[in-house]
Amino acid sequence: MNALGRHILAEVYGCDRAILNDPERVERILVAAALESGAEVREVAFHKFSPQGVSGVVVISESHLAVHTWPELGYAAVDVFTCGDRVEPWDACNYIVEHFRAQSVTATETKRGVFAGVGVEAEVG
Repeated sequence: MNALGRHILAEVYGCDRAILNDPERVERILVAAALESGAEVREVAFHKFSPQGVSGVVVISESHLAVHTWPELGYAAVDVFTCGDRVEPWDACNYIVEHFRAQSVTATETKRGVFAGVGVEAEVG
């Protein structure tokens, strides 16, 4: 079976609350995570919410890394999606978990664009 990409969804708990509430620091961590995984960074957009929380995305040639933080809970929802086989999404995920100083993480990987054979066309509704 062939897949177009790998998508990791991570529930990241017990993080450093100050880090999760600092948009510049969260941005630096996600960009560094993308580079650590071997990805090529294209665009970056982050937003700081009031009174707290950060959401952001790092667009990479191979897809994206995204995050939503709840500093008051020490929690971050992390999304790492890579296409092809040149980039290792677990390297990016593990980098983020480490640099958020997380106490625990639950993560799952899903294959995206799974095709039984080459040249299969999908019919849409």
